[in-house]
Parts: sequence; structure tokens; C-alpha cells
Amino acid sequence: MESPGSVSRCPVRQQRARWERKRVCTARELLETERRYQEQLGLVATYFLGILKAKGTLRPPERQTLFGTWERIYAASLELLPYLEEGHWGPGLEGFCSHLDLYTQFAANAESSRTTLQELLKKNKRFRRFVQLQEGRPEFRGLQLQDLLPLPLQRLQEYENLIVALAENTVPNSPDYQQLTRAARRVSETAQRVHAIGQSQKNDQHLLRVQALLSGRKAKGLTSGRWFLRQGWLLVVPPTGEPRPRMFFLFSDVLLMAKPRPPLHLLKSGTFVCKALYPMSQCQLNRVFGHSGGTCGGLLSLSFPNEKLLLMSTDHEELSRWYHSLTMAISTHPELFSSHRSQKS
Repeated sequence: MESPGSVSRCPVRQQRARWERKRVCTARELLETERRYQEQLGLVATYFLGILKAKGTLRPPERQTLFGTWERIYAASLELLPYLEEGHWGPGLEGFCSHLDLYTQFAANAESSRTTLQELLKKNKRFRRFVQLQEGRPEFRGLQLQDLLPLPLQRLQEYENLIVALAENTVPNSPDYQQLTRAARRVSETAQRVHAIGQSQKNDQHLLRVQALLSGRKAKGLTSGRWFLRQGWLLVVPPTGEPRPRMFFLFSDVLLMAKPRPPLHLLKSGTFVCKALYPMSQCQLNRVFGHSGGTCGGLLSLSFPNEKLLLMSTDHEELSRWYHSLTMAISTHPELFSSHRSQKS
């Protein structure tokens, strides 16, 4: 017969005890944060969405763009919370997964929501005064509407962390193990899709900004469909003569070299003229010098079928970042970048 001491030292039982402690802590955190999340969802639904509907301050399309699937996300939380409070983690979370598409839709609308809010606050005096009045309510604890709108996307990341941890710390013979495992997988897949959508939206912002910096007939449509990686000044070292500063824009498939317009140009001051476009699929990259640390900068050699570029920087760290980005553009297949767009669509 085993003594109590030998049982307590059993590795299997000790591991199960650790799992159970982590599971209890994770479950408690999930429940407590869901209550707070639901409260904040409800505040926006009541004091913004509900009143805006009643007053007609915004046209329905504006309201829809601003809040997206907020009300349905709130309803999904109202449905989930009783399961969590009763300890029915598996059924509750697996049922909640049927609403995950609301978060994908919300993410796809996030950039439109952000720009719509900025425009309305700037141009619609009645809406601006309404928002200021509602934000001043003590229930919001100093939070502004722009702070609250990203809440569902932040919560999705919390869902992933907590539900995965809950599944990992549930013993396989538990009644809700399979349900938690399926829920963890589906939430993780949704979080990945939402992350890809966010990356694509950031890229779209970069492309619009870069396109605005380029002028001239050659610049039209240059950034369309591309994935932005890096931009910055580098010195082009010619076979003879002094190095010339040029602005470079690196995309997933091409390196664009541009020259600044004269500061006194009447219409295009502050923009750049596209001088050359280099296909990264045909590039051979080498460091001429600047392999080790230091303050002396370095030199990169980029060889293309019909031309060779020598690019110099006096900043060693900046040159290293360029080397890393160029290497990624050369070695990464374009379809990997375009997959972000397929997630968005």
C-alpha cells in the first residue's frame, strides 16, 4: 500500500495538479475579462449606437461603417457569458465559435471605421458634440470612442491566448477536452486571418502614402498590388564621380529608385520622380563591405541582368536593415505576400 507521501510525489499526479491549477486560473481570468469586455461592448451599444439610431444623427450607412458588426458581437458575448459563469467551458466556447466570422468582418471594416470616425469628428459638428458628451459619462472612465472601437480585435487576441491555454491545461479524459481543443483551433485560425487583414490594411496605407510621393507619368499605378517593405535614402556610387543621394522604395517584387523634385518646383515640390525600377527576382545581392559592426557604414552590390548598382550608407545599422529587407524580397516568393490579400478578400 502506498503512503500519502509517495502518492503526493507521483510525477503524473503532480503534473495533473499543475494542469488543474493553471486551468482554474485561466478559466477565472477568461470569466472576469469577459464580464468587463461585455460591459464595454454594452456601453458603446447603449450610449452610442442606440442613441444615434434613435436621434438619427448619422445616416444608416455611416453608422454601419463606423460600428460594423458591433451589435452582433455584443449579442455573441451575451450568449457566451452564462456558459462561462456556470462552468460549461466546452459547450459555451464551441458554440461561441459560430460567431467568429463577426470578428473577421469587423477586422475587414476596421480601417474604414477609423477613417469614417476621423472625418465625422472633423466635419459633423453635431456628431462631434454628441461624442464629447457621451465620452464625458462616468461609465466610460475617461475612455474615448476611438479607444473603444478596436476593442473586439483586442479581445480576439485575448480569446486566443486564454482558450488555447485552457485547452492545453485540460486533461484529455475531461468531458470538454475535445470541445475546448476544437474551439482553440478555430479561434487561432480566426486570429491569424484577422492579423493578415490588419497587415494588408497597413500595407494599403503605405502604398497610398508612397504613391502620393511619386509624380510624373511613370509613377502612375506603380504601387498597385504590391507589398511595401522599406524606404529610405541611400547613396548611389557611380563608376566615376561622387556618390549621389537617391530615395529608394523597396516592394515585394521591385526596387524603385527615385530622385527628389527641386524644392522650388511650382506643383510637385516634395515629391519624387521615378528613375528606375529593378525586378528583385533577377537580383544578386552582396555586401562589399560593412559585414561587422562599427560606425563606418557599408556598401551593397546589387547585380541585375543589364545593370549593377552600388549602394552606400554611412550608417551601418541602416545598411544592415536594408540588406535584410532586400534579402527577404529576393528570397520570398511573391505568392506569400499576395496571400495576405486573399485573407482580406
